[in-house]
Amino acid sequence: MNTLARAVVVVGAGAWLAASPARAQDPLPSWNPGAARDAILKFVADTTQSGAPGFVPPAERIAVFDNDGCLWSEQPMYFQLAFALDRVKALAPSRPEWKDQEPFKSLLAGDLKGVLAQGEKGLAPILMAAHSGVTTDEFEATVTQWITTAKHPKTGRLYTEMIYQPMLEVLAHLRANGFKTFIVSGGGVEFMRPWAEKAYGIPPEQVVGSSGVVTFEMRPSGPVLIKEPKVEFVDDGPGKPVGINRFIGRRPVLAFGNSDGDHQMLQWTAAGAGRRFMGLVHHTDADREWAYDRQSHIGKLDKALDEATAKGWTVVDMKKDWKRIHPFDK
Repeated sequence: MNTLARAVVVVGAGAWLAASPARAQDPLPSWNPGAARDAILKFVADTTQSGAPGFVPPAERIAVFDNDGCLWSEQPMYFQLAFALDRVKALAPSRPEWKDQEPFKSLLAGDLKGVLAQGEKGLAPILMAAHSGVTTDEFEATVTQWITTAKHPKTGRLYTEMIYQPMLEVLAHLRANGFKTFIVSGGGVEFMRPWAEKAYGIPPEQVVGSSGVVTFEMRPSGPVLIKEPKVEFVDDGPGKPVGINRFIGRRPVLAFGNSDGDHQMLQWTAAGAGRRFMGLVHHTDADREWAYDRQSHIGKLDKALDEATAKGWTVVDMKKDWKRIHPFDK
């Protein structure tokens, strides 16, 4: 065989391998062999095989995922909080009174620890200021600009690069098998919707989250929706099953979380009839990410971990089960 012919064969073989069924049979390449990977693959196989005891009709294949700490990182602070802090700093020149008002005074003076020490009382005014007083279109543009430019303080990566490659593979595998994937997060729904589809393949109408009051207003330029400084719905803890019922309308057959804020969502999923999958991402890798659970001030995992252990839910050990964590990892 001459050199040209050999090159053609090699290139052709490479293209065939890339598209071959054998390659497609490994839908979770970033997962190490183990019980967690096996449980995911078995659940999908059992629920999608027509005639099998665990078969789930396509219309009922609802899978829900927490976002912070489950689909992307959440340390050293929730990324939406980082957005709110940056937003208040950007708005400060037009709000001179903030220089003498807490918690804005501490924030603008660079005393982030002082702000965080004030707890919910200190953070609430910052979150309200960053998420209200604008139209929904204006807010979407602000979020889009921030998410495409702001960098994580530890890695220097865009926040949307801090997503978990193994979980992207789970989402893709589920969708390839007729599942509809939803985000059900304590984060703000209008904060997540502008970028969730590009990051995860989850369209905005399949994002459920906390929300503020929005009102309709007719302006000379046309109708707008205004974001008011009032909380309408908190999609966290016991609010997650409520949000699922209100916005999805079907009980999930699969739910993935990472903290006690997801506990009730997992319980609600587990209580349904037929085959169910309940999963927790356990942050155990201090070298490649962070290691935290029961005592963490962010993403505390305590009671949900106990129930997962007692009832045999799938607990993903990040250090043991994942070959790589983020898409940019080698």
